[in-house]
Amino acid sequence: MPQTAHPVHASLADWIPLRGGISFRPLHFAADGYSLQLRVEPGTTVTRHRHTGEVHAFNLSGYRELIETGEVAGPGTYVYEPPGNVDSWRCVGDAPCIIQIVLKGRLEYLDGNENVVEYTDTHTAREIYLNWCLAKGVAPLAALGDAQ
Repeated sequence: MPQTAHPVHASLADWIPLRGGISFRPLHFAADGYSLQLRVEPGTTVTRHRHTGEVHAFNLSGYRELIETGEVAGPGTYVYEPPGNVDSWRCVGDAPCIIQIVLKGRLEYLDGNENVVEYTDTHTAREIYLNWCLAKGVAPLAALGDAQ
């Protein structure tokens, strides 16, 4: 079957809430990973988590402080996170931090003893998106792919 490119006009899409101060715009779902834009409000922390696959993150706007190193990633900064990376970070400054992310595998949220207390992957993210579409009466975008 021929493959065709399908643009996703992310800037026109709604932000879908994930948890307090964090929302996302899905861009593509695949069986082994997904792509999204993540929006984190000022002062919000993305709690300690582990990636089971690699992550490519590009800051579109705003600033985030990587808590483990104290480094600040701002607009135009690219961050690569290898499989097994454990980190946390927070949005600093007065503007939301918006990051373009492509990830494989699971994102596992950890407690103080390194136990997994929650996780997100392509299937759970897609389910959140589809449930949001259903609740809002919005048709899911076909261009997002299908995580089978």
